[in-house]
Amino acid sequence: MPSDANLEHRLTDRVRALGGPVAVAYSGGADSALVLAAAARVLGPDQVLAVTAVSESLADGELLAARRLADDLGVTHLSPRTHESALPGYRANGPDRCYFCKSEVLDTIAALAHEHGFETVATGTNADDAADPYRPGIRAGRERGIRTPLLDAGLTKAEVRRLSRHWSLPTWNKPATPCLASRVRYGIEVTPYRLARVDRAEAAVRTLLAEAGLQVTDLRVRDLGDRARVEVDPALVSRVAALPALGEVLAAAGFAGPPHQVEPFHSGRLNTEPY
Repeated sequence: MPSDANLEHRLTDRVRALGGPVAVAYSGGADSALVLAAAARVLGPDQVLAVTAVSESLADGELLAARRLADDLGVTHLSPRTHESALPGYRANGPDRCYFCKSEVLDTIAALAHEHGFETVATGTNADDAADPYRPGIRAGRERGIRTPLLDAGLTKAEVRRLSRHWSLPTWNKPATPCLASRVRYGIEVTPYRLARVDRAEAAVRTLLAEAGLQVTDLRVRDLGDRARVEVDPALVSRVAALPALGEVLAAAGFAGPPHQVEPFHSGRLNTEPY
């Protein structure tokens, strides 16, 4: 197992090789936060720009947390509005939805970065992402010459978390928070309404679990069209399913259809289900 020092050396070398000012496509998650912190360390905060794309697919509260860390690092943070919902390929929600989303996001970030004098754009794509067959968004980055220091350094998700903890970043153990559109089953049109009700539902369920004394790491509310599926840590499934108020909070959020399901969380589950 490589040491923390080895991981640090591999990443900082790749960031140094970027050769100058860099804008980071910064979601606020563990991966892009580590790239942002590495760039600030190696290049200096004034040579780094953090850019967070804002749209209906960004979960509530994510922007504020992202801005707080960028401020702590001394990095300028911009949050342009993106318009994925205007793209037919995105709304159609096929397996290539991420390609259309990333294209819009990266084009917006790159244009804004160039306006501010940053010619290089980097993302938090890591080695595990590149090995995942369900990542069409990576192709959008490659087509645009977007840099990937974590991937180039060969850092896996586990190593990203290790190095983030070594650097005392608050995101080291932050659960993955992919865009809200990833909760909508393929073939069901992605609309602002669907994204908003998923966001409301996840926030409401998280509050309900906290009130019940249940500490959840991974939580998803999947929009299956006519019903919702709640996915939580496997050890919590039976206890969550038994909560009398679960159906009420889902209905209040907008999932008032047939009975909901509660099942174990599985990352990327909709990628492998028929639609």
